[in-house]
Amino acid sequence: MTIDSPKSDKGAKTSLLSPQMDRRDFLKCSAWAGTGVLWALVGGIPKAFALDAAGSVSDSTALASNFHFVQISDSHIGFNKEANPEPLKTLQEAIGKINAFPKKPSLILHTGDITHLSKASEFDTAAQVLGTLPAPVHYVPGEHDTLDEGGGKLYLERYGKGTKGNGWYSFDDHGVHFIALINVFDFKPGKPATLGADQLKWLADDLSAVPASMPIVVFAHMPLWTIYDPWGWSTGDADQAIAMLRKYGSVTILNGHIHQVIQKVEGNITFHTARGTAYPQPAPGAAPSPGPMKVPADQLRSYLGITDVVTVPGNHSLALVNSTLS
Repeated sequence: MTIDSPKSDKGAKTSLLSPQMDRRDFLKCSAWAGTGVLWALVGGIPKAFALDAAGSVSDSTALASNFHFVQISDSHIGFNKEANPEPLKTLQEAIGKINAFPKKPSLILHTGDITHLSKASEFDTAAQVLGTLPAPVHYVPGEHDTLDEGGGKLYLERYGKGTKGNGWYSFDDHGVHFIALINVFDFKPGKPATLGADQLKWLADDLSAVPASMPIVVFAHMPLWTIYDPWGWSTGDADQAIAMLRKYGSVTILNGHIHQVIQKVEGNITFHTARGTAYPQPAPGAAPSPGPMKVPADQLRSYLGITDVVTVPGNHSLALVNSTLS
């Protein structure tokens, strides 16, 4: 099920967050959390397929794909508040779901907030648990991964080798160009994130060697589009990055941070935020401020999940359907 707003002047469509929806409707839809959505690459065009509650895939096209990958986000190892006193356990459940896929993913993208307080012990635990995933993991930091005295030094020591600046990098896999962008350093609550001039220059240089026909997947922690300004759910200079990406035929932008699924399609660019594995957050503007949202214990796993990505020829949009960890 997808709920789309009417096309704007820019041809954008937004799923789950729409001028036609009130907050009650939005909360009902965002309660689909815990999604398992399989993304695979067949012919270079992204499309998502639903996983059923047991973690299986019913679509034979998805299973026939030669390439799929998983997004996991917002693990918050070390969090211990009422919203979820056992985030390690729910992370392990999400990993169990990935390990049960009928086809092993080619890679995993972790879109930040691996830890909650950037402690060395939290990074150690995360490395041990995430090491049980069935494929290589590519990381970007969340703002919670840069809280150490070195302002992200511990993250960069573990995951920054071979990267540029504050950890940005790119790589190719199965004919797809992946770009990891960093927008959490100098984070200020309630303010837009920033990419910065150095990273934008690097991005322009990186894209100069990428043909317009090549599919691109961008992943970062903070949303690269404005979801809710009063809470800082945006990246202030992201429009400069988006302008560089418009000429490409298929661009998928994956973010975390807001712990819920919201999707926007603008031309050939699909923006998608993921739910976390630790705890839910309120819908935009549905609470005085963002932060961990307590729900009844028997409903928690319906708010937590993963995104699994499949691509098939001839469809540029993502058909987002959700299943839960419960």
